[in-house]
Amino acid sequence: MIPDGLKYSKSHEWVKLDGGVATVGITDHAQDTLGDITFVELPKVGAGLTKEGEAGVIESVKAASDLLSPVTGEVVSVNGTIEMAPEKINSDPYGGGWLYTVKIADMSEVDGLMDAASYGKYLETC
Repeated sequence: MIPDGLKYSKSHEWVKLDGGVATVGITDHAQDTLGDITFVELPKVGAGLTKEGEAGVIESVKAASDLLSPVTGEVVSVNGTIEMAPEKINSDPYGGGWLYTVKIADMSEVDGLMDAASYGKYLETC
């Protein structure tokens, strides 16, 4: 499941743009690979993130992994529901399983992300 209208990173995060603000989550492929998600540590509101830098931690019954930011910017909000019910990422990765929003510092970084078709082709090489 790879929805159109989103941008995708090679580290399996998705980005939904709303002007200069991006909502960020992990892809269906990422949540499926991780298995049952048991814990999420999200960035703090106001934190500065750098493209491909650490934005938090996600743990599952299989592994722990860093969440990487697909863009540079400042965290505007976080999905507090996810910290209390991280399994929402497994059941709804592109909806209620979103992680945080970030005000993008450099919109040209979005150009380096993949569209749905390109991400689908990328997954074939993983």
